[in-house]
Amino acid sequence: MKRRIDQSDQKFTSGERLQQTVKRPKDIGVQARSQWWVWTWTKVGLLSLCVLSVTILFLQQLFTVSDDLSRPSDFGLNHTINIYLNSEEGVRVGVWYTVPEHRWKEAQGKDLEWYEKALGDGSPIFIYLHGNTGNRSSPPHRIGVANVLSAVGYHVLVLDYRGFGDSTSEPTELGLTTDTIYLYNWVKARSGNSLVCVWGHSLGSGVATNTAVKLQEKGKHFDGIILEGAFRNGQVAIEHPFTWFYWKFPYIQYYLFNPLKDNILNLPNDDNLKKIRTPLMLLHAEDDHIVPFYMAQELYNIAKNAQNSDERVKLVPFNGSLGYLHNGLYKDPHLPSIIREFVQSLSLTA
Repeated sequence: MKRRIDQSDQKFTSGERLQQTVKRPKDIGVQARSQWWVWTWTKVGLLSLCVLSVTILFLQQLFTVSDDLSRPSDFGLNHTINIYLNSEEGVRVGVWYTVPEHRWKEAQGKDLEWYEKALGDGSPIFIYLHGNTGNRSSPPHRIGVANVLSAVGYHVLVLDYRGFGDSTSEPTELGLTTDTIYLYNWVKARSGNSLVCVWGHSLGSGVATNTAVKLQEKGKHFDGIILEGAFRNGQVAIEHPFTWFYWKFPYIQYYLFNPLKDNILNLPNDDNLKKIRTPLMLLHAEDDHIVPFYMAQELYNIAKNAQNSDERVKLVPFNGSLGYLHNGLYKDPHLPSIIREFVQSLSLTA
């Protein structure tokens, strides 16, 4: 009797196993719905990426401002002349040249010949290399920096690299450096013994250090370098209003159509500063939301070690509570005295 019960139990257990191995219609339905949801959300994700790509391209065109840059007076610059220079065959770059503020009355109605002669009046000269996107008029902090330098008593030349603003051709790493070297030589040919410095902001910091290295190789040099919001090293995508998006999410370009892929520059500030022997000042906001402040500290250490000097390399931080972020340093009331002190130190070492 006990043996029969055991056999019966064994049959029942085998039946349970058989029942477990056979998928019931309800189980098949659950699995099908699960697969449907996965496929649906995959399609939604891919569609969202496509929509985002198209939206970025549309907004790029929407926010491209068509300004008449040949009339700097329209932008409140009443002692500024617009210049076009041919940096190489087939390339024309636009430049705004502002004389020191104390000469603004004298500058009214003057032509290019007068402005060229003014470069040799002994006042220091700054070539300003702006950051990504826009042109020499916009964003407005570029005019702000030019106004600060002019108010201190300096000449300022603001360059639109090739492919920016109303400058022709397409921007390339070599091309941006070529444009800057050409402007430097144009200024030196007219400036006599005046100090010639460069101010590079963000993208412009990389162009500035690239140019400084090239000049140094040719036995030439800037008398001083100011880098504002400078990054350490990296690939920079240029001429696009959403560059910050690619900086924050660099791997998105592998999953999303990337309109920047043909305009990627390698601008190694860290490597360049190991070679440069020009007095340097780094300006950086502690709350910079594009280029973190620690990068300025790293660049400072690199440059200080390379030049073996605490006097020739300076780092000026701006407290994060001031809210200057990446573009607002020109608003600081202490900036004119900071610049003046730096330039005076160049006169002592020149």
